[in-house]
Amino acid sequence: MQVVLGLGIFAATLIGIFARPARLSEAHAALLGALAMLLTGIVSPETAAAALYHEWNVYLFFLGLMVTTALAERAGVFTMLARAAAIWANGSSRRLYLMLFLIGALVTAFLSNDATALLLTPVVATLVIQLRLSPVPYLFATTFIADTASFLLPVSNPINVLLLGERIDLPTFFRFLLAPALFAILANYIIFAWWFRHDLRMVYDPARLPVLDSRRQQTARLTLSGLAVLALVEVTAAWYHLPLGPVAVLGACALALLAWRIGQLDWKSLVRGISWSLFGFLTGMVIVVRGLTELGLTERFGTWLLALGAGSTLRAILVTAFGTALGANLINNVPMALVMRAALETSAPATLPQEALRYAALLGADLGPNVTTVGSLATILWVLLLRRYGITVSVRQYILLGFLLVPLLLAAGSLAIWLQL
Repeated sequence: MQVVLGLGIFAATLIGIFARPARLSEAHAALLGALAMLLTGIVSPETAAAALYHEWNVYLFFLGLMVTTALAERAGVFTMLARAAAIWANGSSRRLYLMLFLIGALVTAFLSNDATALLLTPVVATLVIQLRLSPVPYLFATTFIADTASFLLPVSNPINVLLLGERIDLPTFFRFLLAPALFAILANYIIFAWWFRHDLRMVYDPARLPVLDSRRQQTARLTLSGLAVLALVEVTAAWYHLPLGPVAVLGACALALLAWRIGQLDWKSLVRGISWSLFGFLTGMVIVVRGLTELGLTERFGTWLLALGAGSTLRAILVTAFGTALGANLINNVPMALVMRAALETSAPATLPQEALRYAALLGADLGPNVTTVGSLATILWVLLLRRYGITVSVRQYILLGFLLVPLLLAAGSLAIWLQL
């Protein structure tokens, strides 16, 4: 009965997250699921507290990341970068597309995929509307590159920290994922440039761009310099296996001090720029998935999944990557990452390379959400964001592009991970 009850709570939580009955937020749905796990005795208060304490590094990383992103947005960094791309392209929509792809990859690499999907999107939308270009190719680029480039660095996606733990070995991360990440970005650009080739024949007049005042440009440049230093510090911290959460928080404090020094720090705007509900969502899902672990369900799931890849290391890596990607599109990539982490910890046989399977799961959790518009919260919010600009995304076209791109990249990435063994 407890197993049935636990599965029911998990399913009800996911339904609440996606359906949002009575405008229930994702955080409230996750917290209600966690409360149900506690009230039914599936998870004890002591176990829940221990599970949440285990995620201290992830909480700090999320906080530092969101503060940094909010400061960058207020300083006009994204606007400055997009405008510079439009001036450099000099009227060529194809060159503008290439530059925005590269900017999206860089923003994702150093500020996370959420920053690209949620903060670069409105900037790009405003830019292409001002230039009277077809907005769809550019907006598809911002959301797809957000996931495609999200395993360039450990800091490129909070899922990376969630799956790999507090002390990430940067040389190992690069060994398994650098080549797949670079291939994914290149393949994403080539396929999209071909798919949208007719829209990218348009030309525009750079004179349509509004002039930025010198003070705002100076603020953006200073903040961008601070971001570059922070990125270097975070990469160095990962190289020396230091927890990234405290580094992200200290870096955010340094950027806030810089903003205060140049008179651009607005505490109210900064507090509003932090998605506090994300902490509620993560807290709820950690406890809900812990409930599945207490019931032995994640172990059974892991055993079943890895049994599909029995007899071959390459097959096990492929099953892990594609299984995680499928789960990310069915239940969202955050709960799927938690489920896969628990499943691999409890059921992966010693005969299989544990490290390679973790990186295969990371590949699936990062790339998987590109198949549908519900694979990650960032993509869901991206769709809602575009509606404010009167732009309706074709779900059919999104899924078609996802199926055209994601299986290829997952297969190539899995093969690269296997070759590194």
